[in-house]
Amino acid sequence: MRISRTVICGALLLCALSLPVTSSAQQTYNEMEQLTVNEHVTTVITSSEPIRLVDISTDVVAGDKPIGNIIRLKPKEGGHEDGEVLAIVTVVTERFRAQYALVYTTRLEEAVTDKEVQPSEQTAFHNPAVSMSTEDMVRFARRIWNSPAKYRHVSTRHRRMVMRLNNIYSVGEYFFIDFSVENRTNLRFDIDELRFKLADKKQQKSTNVQIVELEPVLLLDKSGSFRHGYRNVVVLRKMTFPGDKVLSIELSEKQISGRTITMTIDYEDVLAADSFDNLLLKEE
Repeated sequence: MRISRTVICGALLLCALSLPVTSSAQQTYNEMEQLTVNEHVTTVITSSEPIRLVDISTDVVAGDKPIGNIIRLKPKEGGHEDGEVLAIVTVVTERFRAQYALVYTTRLEEAVTDKEVQPSEQTAFHNPAVSMSTEDMVRFARRIWNSPAKYRHVSTRHRRMVMRLNNIYSVGEYFFIDFSVENRTNLRFDIDELRFKLADKKQQKSTNVQIVELEPVLLLDKSGSFRHGYRNVVVLRKMTFPGDKVLSIELSEKQISGRTITMTIDYEDVLAADSFDNLLLKEE
């Protein structure tokens, strides 16, 4: 039996009309949150978590990121019309993105000076470059900092100072290393540098000794000095190193004749790192 083209078209149209209507995920700048800007006013946008990327769609607006979770915006020059869209700014963090339309105003009192990214303006997304957010790292590090020390045999002494390893935890791609320093003198210790290195366990006089500097992903305590006691949790990316290597933590003082104390951690202790238990993962 032959079916006419008219019947086929009619059936397809009927099917299309019977399908559920879905809302469009597209968005125009008219639907975005709009921020009024002026060349004489700096607009500051603050995010609840570190900003990984900022895109300003035109070169009419200048912008920078002075610290991890703040960006500053300002039109480079005036002469624009009221209501003119100068640019679209896209803010990408570890777990969400947000977009704003920057609209010009000639009235200074209408220009936005301070803008905080609201949850309703955030579009969640999976960032493959981030396996653990900074917020989660800080939360876990605080739990570890408040937990009792499990290591008792790893420590070093120098000039009436004692550095101790308290805990090592591992999760995903990271090691959380908890250590403390006891200052048994009455002199305040002003921190110059806190360094983490991978070095040979038995360093000979050869110039071929390899020392690899490790960059922390997170330091829980950023204090610049302490008098009697200091404790910190550092987050390092997981690394694999042979048994003839040690991980060292070096704390140095600012003064010219300042004190320096270094503690080494054997590979066996790193391998014995505990995974986070339910107590540490419990919500506050």
